[in-house]
Amino acid sequence: MSAGTDPTLPQLDAALFKIPAVADFSAIGRASHAPRILLLYGSLRERSYSKLCALEAQRLLQAMGAETRIFNPSGLPLVDDAPDSHPKVQELRELALWAEGMVWSSPERHGAMTGLMKTQIDWIPLSAGAVRPTQGKTLALLQVSGGSQSFNAVNQMRVLGRWMRMLTIPNQSSVAKAFLEFDDAGRMKPSSYYDRIVDVMEELMKFTLLTRDFNGVLTDRYSERKESAEALSKRVNQRSL
Repeated sequence: MSAGTDPTLPQLDAALFKIPAVADFSAIGRASHAPRILLLYGSLRERSYSKLCALEAQRLLQAMGAETRIFNPSGLPLVDDAPDSHPKVQELRELALWAEGMVWSSPERHGAMTGLMKTQIDWIPLSAGAVRPTQGKTLALLQVSGGSQSFNAVNQMRVLGRWMRMLTIPNQSSVAKAFLEFDDAGRMKPSSYYDRIVDVMEELMKFTLLTRDFNGVLTDRYSERKESAEALSKRVNQRSL
């Protein structure tokens, strides 16, 4: 029985209700270009371990066939302390639009992600006209700690990823006592922490390849179709002034 004739669903607009089907995915072609991954890090220290982690993640992603870009947050203003026309804001937003997936790498500071990390995320809008810069894109999370292993930063970023409507992958990495895990050249030493970052980047690539072509299907929502239909109706039926 369709929604339009089902007396138990009187709230539904039958014209806008869709039943998900395998055919929705099978008819979509698969892209052949390298997955595009943007990496953000959350510290401006000269020896920033969150940046070093991001660089290791970048090397792994490139070895797996991804095209990567890292955003340098130096000079990015505080949110609302500059217009969104600021060059660093525009650079970040253009990269967010370009990306098909992201890596967020933050230190844990005072039991949380850093303000710099949050500022970068806050400058990326949920919507820009008809475009949602992050919706349906994949996300991997990394954090570094100066002491024992903690998951406060990655857990917070996971909440933000969900709020940004991203597909945050299940795996994540938390590197404890990060100052012990990198050599003088800034390269990560072999360890279980490094192995976990390999796992996370591998999973990010798999999820990105699996979902990027279906973004439009995965993020198509009844409530938004209904809102769009109502907005169109108002525009078409409004009186001329």
